[in-house]
Amino acid sequence: MERRALLRATVLGAGTVALPFTGWSAAYGSAQPAPGPYGPLRASDANGLRLPKGFSSKIVAQTGRRVSGTTYKWHQAPDGGATFAEGDGWCYVSNSEVPAADGGGASLISFGPDGKPVAARRILGGTDMNCAGGRTPWGTWLSCEEVDRGRVYETYPTGRAAKVRPALGRFRHEAAAADPVRKVVYLTEDEPDGCFYRFVPDTWGDLKAGRLEVLCAGPGTSGAFTWASVPDPGGSGTRTRRQVAAAKAFDGGEGCYYANDTVYFTTKGDGRVWALDLTAGRYRLAYDDSLVQGGPPPLTGPDNLTGAESGDLYIAEDNGNMEICLITPDGGVSPFLRVTGHHRSELCGVAFNPKGDRLYFSSQRGRTGKVTGGITYCVKGPFRKRS
Repeated sequence: MERRALLRATVLGAGTVALPFTGWSAAYGSAQPAPGPYGPLRASDANGLRLPKGFSSKIVAQTGRRVSGTTYKWHQAPDGGATFAEGDGWCYVSNSEVPAADGGGASLISFGPDGKPVAARRILGGTDMNCAGGRTPWGTWLSCEEVDRGRVYETYPTGRAAKVRPALGRFRHEAAAADPVRKVVYLTEDEPDGCFYRFVPDTWGDLKAGRLEVLCAGPGTSGAFTWASVPDPGGSGTRTRRQVAAAKAFDGGEGCYYANDTVYFTTKGDGRVWALDLTAGRYRLAYDDSLVQGGPPPLTGPDNLTGAESGDLYIAEDNGNMEICLITPDGGVSPFLRVTGHHRSELCGVAFNPKGDRLYFSSQRGRTGKVTGGITYCVKGPFRKRS
């Protein structure tokens, strides 16, 4: 994944990931540094993680090594991820951001009710640079290729074979977010002049066929928006982002989440967060790093995002201080954890288990700075619940 530009404290909402996430209750201004709800970070633990009091960490998988309790060797460069309920436990799905020849695709680890791995397997292979993606309401994982004319694959933690979904367009995909109210899937594009899309399936829950649309708006940072059909979603001649003259360009789309009639997405090239009010049909700039006040912010280079039941948002950094930062619903931003000794890596794949007492994430290149050094962690502790 390309290096992110600085992205600082922000206003965000998040869609349901593995929890009944409540979303953000109000339209906040730019979030500002504040003491974290869990207190300061302690000294590094045995795994090199600095955590607040009451939290503990465990390494659950390392690239090239067998996942504990299984014979499956974990993939290279773990990236975007999500969790799904599975029997009396759950599973964690993780992308592999390497070329097909090196094992690109996605894998999963199944956990028992005690949180111990009980199985692991490949659920997608033969694909290129699977970066982020999104969870669907019907229990599948959309794994997105971050390459020119990349594709979206629908993967099935339940064991069915993965299916390519060409109707969702061929471009440099990053993230996806499902909107069960409007029955569409939003998509970001990681290009300097990328666009923001939505896919309108012919039948909700079935992504084989439908209409790809692109957001159209003026050059400003707020105003009304509309949607226009992309004539050739395959982009075989003219790339999708250049087919509709009125399409609004965004500088390097990244994370994308839906909550409460609003979809939020980040653009790494200019360090911004955008919010689309889907009821009013208006967009606005929810964050710009120039709005941060009072010194250097705790959050830089944000990557994947996830939400907690409390309404807190957890944001993984690409480089920066190698932290997962937390933004509370009242607009305070603070470090939740820091990974030490991983200076050439990035944090990604943040996802809570269905119960909400464990947070999974990966250091994509670990201590070595190479795709063969990936490490996937689990942090357990007294995460805040809905008030």
